[in-house]
Amino acid sequence: MRNIQCADITKTVKEMCIEASHFLTEDVAYALHKSVETEKSPLGKQVLCQLEENLQIAGDDMIPICQDTGMAVIFAEIGQDIHIEGGLLEDAINQGVREGYTEGFLRKSVVKCPIDRVNTKDNTPAVIHYDIVAGDKLKLTLAPKGFGSENMSRVFMLKPADGVEGIKDAIVTAVKDAGPNACPPMVVGVGIGGTFEKCAILAKKALTRDLGKRSDIPYIKDMEEEVLERINKLGIGPGGLGGSTTAFAVNINTYPTHIAGMPVAVNICCHVNRHSVREL
Repeated sequence: MRNIQCADITKTVKEMCIEASHFLTEDVAYALHKSVETEKSPLGKQVLCQLEENLQIAGDDMIPICQDTGMAVIFAEIGQDIHIEGGLLEDAINQGVREGYTEGFLRKSVVKCPIDRVNTKDNTPAVIHYDIVAGDKLKLTLAPKGFGSENMSRVFMLKPADGVEGIKDAIVTAVKDAGPNACPPMVVGVGIGGTFEKCAILAKKALTRDLGKRSDIPYIKDMEEEVLERINKLGIGPGGLGGSTTAFAVNINTYPTHIAGMPVAVNICCHVNRHSVREL
């Protein structure tokens, strides 16, 4: 049994919040850079160059990449051979978010109740997804999610008879309906299977996958590539101003489901596809 202190978890989450708000991971930054070379529209290319400049300024001057520093979403993979000491894991994570957003001078966007809309003033609570896994490590993946793109996400409860083509059409429809509102170029996370809520979590987690890595399942890999091609032919383009770069990637996760259902979730993220991964 390995012991992990809550204080170490809090410190780690704090650092992750600040890091993710100022720097994109290498795969996302590379996708942005590569798109400048491949974008066919002069206006689209100009927008992408401005996004690259914005990214450079954010890192140099420690200014958030986007003014919407998001709601903190955390995937916690908890090794079954660890013991959390010094408090509760959830409290430790939320304290890290609290410190990260206040000491990092990040925008606080969370309201305590969705009805009365009173701001919590420290961006807590985080949305935390827990998984118990083998081993004696605690892996944390932080993905601050801005709501310009989050608001454009969809869940489709398709029929099995809709088949693969129905799934592809649903994904493309979600992106087409989102248009410029999702701040393209975007990353499209897709969850297929499970239940109503499971497919949405699958889609959210798909956004944290390296953009250069396709699915290990051959027919899912083919679907990712085909749907990305269809999306980039929509002509929405960078900033919604037209062009051939509407999305950097389509990442699809799947899970077993019921014989009577075909749940499909599409979780869209703008080009500021922020995430940070740490292991304790």
